[in-house]
Amino acid sequence: MSKSDPIYKVIFLNQGQVYEMYAKQIYQSDLWGFLEVEEFVFGERTQVVVDPSEEKLKAQFEGVIRSFLPMHSIIRIDEVERLGTPKISEAKGGSNVMPFPMPMPEK
Repeated sequence: MSKSDPIYKVIFLNQGQVYEMYAKQIYQSDLWGFLEVEEFVFGERTQVVVDPSEEKLKAQFEGVIRSFLPMHSIIRIDEVERLGTPKISEAKGGSNVMPFPMPMPEK
């Protein structure tokens, strides 16, 4: 990978889970309060062992050209030298603060 082709590790919260994804393009959105993430990068299938977490992410983001992430859901963004393994993990912590936004309850 050359210096002109950076890869970013984006860690964000989504519905009680922490997503760790890799992308080539990240920038401020024209939609106020959102960050645009494009060109998601997944590891190639060169190994015999398949990571089910990565496969779940591949399936979930298949066909996605661009994601708009709310600024308040972003935990961290790092420019990295090499690609890691994308994963989903449960958000830990016993906070009494309700996450926002939540789905509207049925009436």
